[in-house]
Amino acid sequence: MTFAFKAWKQASRFLATATVALSALLADGTAIAANNDPIVLVHGFLGFGPNELQGTNFKYWGGFNDIEAHLRTYNGTHQVYTASVGPVSSNWDRAVELYYQIKGGCADYGAQRTAQFAAWGKIRKPAGKCWAADPNNNPNHYPVALYPQWDAAHPIHFIAHSQGGQTVRTLIQLLENGSPNGDEGGGDVFIGGKIGWVKSATTISSPHDGTTLRDVIVDYVPQVSDWIGKIVEVAGLGGSSALYGFDLEQYGLAQGPTESLGDFLARTSGAPFWSLDNHDSAQWDLGPDGAKELNGWVTTSPNVYYFSVGSKATEQGSFCCNGTDRLIAPFQSSSYQYARDDMIFFTKNTAGEWVVPSLFTRGMGSYAQTDPSRVVIDSNWFPNDGVVNTISMHGPKGQYQRNYDGTAVRGAWNYLGYYNQYDHFDVIGWERATWEVYPIYHYLAGIIYSL
Repeated sequence: MTFAFKAWKQASRFLATATVALSALLADGTAIAANNDPIVLVHGFLGFGPNELQGTNFKYWGGFNDIEAHLRTYNGTHQVYTASVGPVSSNWDRAVELYYQIKGGCADYGAQRTAQFAAWGKIRKPAGKCWAADPNNNPNHYPVALYPQWDAAHPIHFIAHSQGGQTVRTLIQLLENGSPNGDEGGGDVFIGGKIGWVKSATTISSPHDGTTLRDVIVDYVPQVSDWIGKIVEVAGLGGSSALYGFDLEQYGLAQGPTESLGDFLARTSGAPFWSLDNHDSAQWDLGPDGAKELNGWVTTSPNVYYFSVGSKATEQGSFCCNGTDRLIAPFQSSSYQYARDDMIFFTKNTAGEWVVPSLFTRGMGSYAQTDPSRVVIDSNWFPNDGVVNTISMHGPKGQYQRNYDGTAVRGAWNYLGYYNQYDHFDVIGWERATWEVYPIYHYLAGIIYSL
């Protein structure tokens, strides 16, 4: 019985992966390269760049694989860059950092925006957030910008995971339309009029309408710095030295050069930035209510091709034999969703019907919200990949979405479908073999290089 179940589980996983690989290969065979514009990879919440976690050989994009390096040489020679933006910052701040990191210059978060959040300690032009456009004229030894020639004549493609999808949408909005607050004091990213700078934006498992994980965790651990610290600890990102940083200089929360994350969080846990009332942070933007607010001014550009990819790693409750983790959820209801046993370990406890351990705190697989003054959450939100609800990955609600049929439509969200039995980190290669991960990016590269 045990052997038969394991064999069935392995076979079903293989078939799901084989279907993904086959569709990617078929797409590659028909795509014709029409451009070779650079790709910029943008990480999600609590993500990190290539200069962090040094010595571990572990990458955000690929885990112990290397998606960036692979794409650089797949079907030719390409320019592919990995960005690093604030892992707990708002999409506004991340968009600003992404702009200057690509183009060069020092981050300016905007006069109006800074004034709006001054009570929480916001700083408009902090030290430590500069990139050199010219490596030969860099007396301050800033990191070199990724692609300083970026403009309408030299456009780029974005591929973004998780919160990175919200971030690149925010940047496109600012590039083309400027700040919704009016005059931000002259910062280049807020002027608007930068039409054609972005050719395409592809989002992978992004919470376009937010994720209920934010509300689930806040119900369980209301103190933001506490639950972020716990996630970092469980995921193994902290360590005893500064291998990883929060990049919060714009809030005066610079991390010391040898300060561990645990020490940093202990020192800054009382800072206003961590307050749930601070709507200039990732914890607000990532919830359904914060995402609705963001979507109110961040719209779909008619000048950009948008693509979205989803993922799902839960199953409908069953008496037995549905591939879920029975140690966490031995008793199940068919009304709810439960974490698969192969979901990455640190998301299982919140993905199902209940938060484990807790006294009846609902998890993502059963969390509902009926207050009409907020975003209504129903059973359509229950399927998830451990971090984001699958329904939220299609594109922003109320903005034009369509199923991709082989022809891309500019100014629309071209939905490519979801990867079943892939959790939030499987799609970026953290616990998958190269043959299970690289075909995802072959497929995407084939589409965007054909535009």
